[in-house]
Formats: sequence, C-alpha cells, structure tokens
Amino acid sequence: MELSLMPGETVVREGRAAILFPNANEVFYNPVQEFNRDLTCAVITEFARETLAQKGVRVVVPGERERVVVCVSENKESTDGQVVKDEEEDGLASISVGEQCQQGLRILEGLAASGLRSVRFALEVPGIRSITANDFSARAASLIARNANFNKVSHLLQASQRDASMLMYESRGRKERYDVIDLDPYGSPSPFLDAAVQAVGDGGLLCITCTDMAVMAGNSGETCYSKYGSVSIKAKFCHEMALRIILHSLDQRAAVYQRYIEPLLSVSVDFYIRVFIKVHTGQATVKNSASKQALVYNCIGCGTFHLQRMGKRTNQGKSMKYSAATGPPVQENCQHCGQKHQLGGPIWAEQLHDVPFVQKVLSAVSSNPTRFGTSKRIEGVLSMVTEELQDVPLYYTLDHLSSTVHCNTPSMLQFRSALLHAGHRVSLSHACKNAVKTDAPSRVMWDLVRCWEKINPVKRERLSETSPAFHILSTEPLLQACFDLREDANPQSRRRHLTRFQENPQANWGPKARAKAGGGLSSGLEDRRKRFQNKRKLQITDSAQLKNFPCKKFRKGTCTHGEECCFSHELERVK
Repeated sequence: MELSLMPGETVVREGRAAILFPNANEVFYNPVQEFNRDLTCAVITEFARETLAQKGVRVVVPGERERVVVCVSENKESTDGQVVKDEEEDGLASISVGEQCQQGLRILEGLAASGLRSVRFALEVPGIRSITANDFSARAASLIARNANFNKVSHLLQASQRDASMLMYESRGRKERYDVIDLDPYGSPSPFLDAAVQAVGDGGLLCITCTDMAVMAGNSGETCYSKYGSVSIKAKFCHEMALRIILHSLDQRAAVYQRYIEPLLSVSVDFYIRVFIKVHTGQATVKNSASKQALVYNCIGCGTFHLQRMGKRTNQGKSMKYSAATGPPVQENCQHCGQKHQLGGPIWAEQLHDVPFVQKVLSAVSSNPTRFGTSKRIEGVLSMVTEELQDVPLYYTLDHLSSTVHCNTPSMLQFRSALLHAGHRVSLSHACKNAVKTDAPSRVMWDLVRCWEKINPVKRERLSETSPAFHILSTEPLLQACFDLREDANPQSRRRHLTRFQENPQANWGPKARAKAGGGLSSGLEDRRKRFQNKRKLQITDSAQLKNFPCKKFRKGTCTHGEECCFSHELERVK
C-alpha cells in the first residue's frame, strides 16, 4: 500500500532508499555521512558473503558481473584468466537483496533516528534475516515504521523504541545475540560500548562511529580518559591515535567478558572516525590483550614519539609466557632536541585493518561502481588503507619535520625516496595527507632532515640556542641521504589519481546540531558556524567589515579606544 505524504513531509533519496522526513527536522538527515553509510553497506555485504558461504548460501549483489565466492572446493578458470565458479556445480543456494534468509544476519542499529541506514541495509545488503532499528525517541520510532512501510521492507525491518543499552544488555544470551551491531551516536559512543561487546555474537561484527574528535584528538585528555580509558594528546598523528584509542577501549571492555577484538577496517574521514571489528570469545587469547596496548611518549619540542608496550609475551614453543614490560624507551629529555616528553595512551598498538578483507571490499566496490554514490571515494580510501604499513603505529608529517628546523619542505616523493634508499619501508596514511609512516627509527628521520637542510640551509644565527632546531642541527648526520627519486616511492593510489582526500563539497560541511527534545534544529549553532566560516582564509581588506566582529578587549574591560575602536562594542552589549 502506497503511503501518502503528511503535511510538511519531504522525501530524501540516498542509495536505493527513499526516506520521509518531517518538516523542520533537518537533524535527522546528514548528507556528510553518505560515505559512512555506503562504506558500511559494502563492509556488511562482504561480511555476509563470508558468513553465509560457510552455511552453503551464496549472496547475490545487484550489478555485480561476477559473484565472488569465498569458500569453494573446486575452481574452473575462464578464458580471461579470472577464477569463476559455475552455479550449478557449487551447490550453493542463492539469496538476493530484499529476500529474507533464515540463516542470514540479525542486524541491530541501536541509534537509528529516521531509519535511513537500516532501510538501506534492507534494500542493498543481501543475506539478512532481520533488522531492528531502535531509537529512544517516540517520534523517531514512528518515523522508522513509516519509512519501512514506504520502502516496502517491513518483512525485514522492525522499529523499536527502547534504550539502546538496555536493549543490548537484554540480548546477551547466546541465542539472542546479534550478528551485526551498528552504533552511530551524536558524539561519543562510550555509554554503549560495554553493552555492545556483550550483545554481538561470537565472530560478529561491530560498527562504531565516533564524532567527538575534539576529545579524542587531544583537546581534552582528561575527558578522553574518563570516556575511553586513554589520555589523548595534541600531536600530528592525532587522527590515527583516535582510531587506536577507540580500539583500545573496545578491547579492554571485551576482555572483561573473556572476549577480544579483531579489527577489519578502521578509517578516519571528515570529522569522525569509523571502526569495523569482529568480536571473538576465547580466554587464552584474551591474555594477549596487555601486550597489544602501548603508552605513547611524545616530545613536546620536535614531535618525536616512542611506544612502550603495556605487557610482554614470549613464545616458548607450545606455551606462551607473559610478563611485565620493561622501560621506559626514552630518557628524561628528548635525545634530539632536549625537550620534555608528554605521556599519552594507552592505545591499541596492533594492526588497524585486516588487509585481505579490505581487498575483498575494494574489489567488490571497484567492479560495481554504480552501486554507491561515493564509490570513487571508497575506492581511493581503501586503496590507501591496503598500502599502509600495518605493523607501524602512528606517523610523522612532512611539513612538521621541516618546520621544526625552519627549512623549506622537500616533496613527498623526495623524502619517501630517501627513506627507501636508506633501506627502510615507508607508506602514506589515509588519516593525514602529509603523513610519513615508516619503520625507520627517529634518528634516521632527523638525519634525513639534517641532510636536506645542508642542501637548503637555514640562517642558524637566527636560531635560539634553546630551540629544538638549534639542538637538532647542531648534530652532524650519521647517514648520507640520497634524495634521487625512485619509481616505487610513488604509491599506486597516487599514480592512478584516486580520490583520496576530497575537499568539502559545500559550506558548513560538518556535524549537525544535536536534536532538540521537541524536534527541529537549534539555530544558534548554525548561525555561529555560518558567521565564522572561512574567517581566517578570507582575509578582511576593508576595515569597516571589522565592525561585524566583537572587541575582545572591550569584553575584558581593557579597550581604551571607545567609539573609535575598529571592532564592535555593540555585539558585546547585546550579549
């Protein structure tokens, strides 16, 4: 039965879904998160493909030329050299999008709002048994039910009006656990993590979004510790550290219940981070948890960082020996610049991604580019993820290395080539455009900077004797760097000009305001954002325009210019 639109309702289309939105409720839909939702659909599809193949079920994705089968016993080569499998020979039952699969996935979206994400799961992900779209708001739950009927997926999607944590706590039993749990809250997911790691099945998939990046990137280390059990620090590697903080928190909470995590994909994009992890049960493996975490020593002068593992494990043949780690890995002052260290963490120090799984997702998206609206960006980000050094936590940034010694910056290809010539591995990072992720020790990094400075000298007489630059450049390099370009210094994702770091497509591109209890948007935040958008980039040339900005000295009572002040005093009086 076709639903008619209520007065003031609009229809927003994304993917294969058409979602009803009531008037003045822009907060329910954020177009910035389309990449997030597309990527989630792609990941859950591959997770369903792997899971159901073990049960003898093949998933059929619309638009795929060749169906990728994970578990096959006999393969037959086609004429073009690609491995394919005849449907009649493999004996696998097929399940398509929109069909209910009794052996399929049970999915929970704990904070569903309009239900857009759940509706897209029902319309775009095959192999689903049921979807529970939950929200604490009665208006949101009613809207979810209407959107399920509007998209004709009521046989798969059920609306729920519950507290998300209580709903997950009540699903801790082995038979009640969900195969996939998706949490995309406004701000921090920390209140829901304890329940989530218990309510997901053994080998199940957790999809977590964090948008409180100010806390996780070092602005409030004490708040980060209270939420995630880890101290964040302000550093150039803050976005990757944020990923490792949430993984540490998830692993720590899972370990309480004799469970452990396996990261499949962890990405930092736009204003948020997104992690996809499997949760397993195993008391023996949980003992490895301490050795997977590390503290971070970060120099406040030059930015050199060192990791200190929380625990130590030694393989003794058939058994594993666990002991306390020894340290610290640094002296009281930095060996390069003489400054103090700040301490952050603990953080997850193991791999962020399961590269074979990411390659399957990448292959599926690349071979079916019309499936998602953000396919090009997904391909670019996942290509960079597969190129990253998986066993090297954190990274340096090229511009920070150069600015520390006040010299001009070499090109990324030159610096990467120098590291390769020195016999070290190096990669980029999807989390930062100027990142240099390498297994080279900090001594080698600064030797390369010293060699570059000899080619492009700075005026040393202007350097303060207490500055990091003076200390670093006062030491002669032990390594003679070669900055000749190497072909392998340019990664494939860069050669192919993939969309890796896209620019904001429109103004005010960021998180929306928090929903009000009665619905609608708070206009104060939006007005403030529009007023200060690009304030620093668009320099004011006409002094008359300064009257649009409040006088900070007047606010403190120290302005002596009176009415002749070029800034506004009226704005402060109004406040």
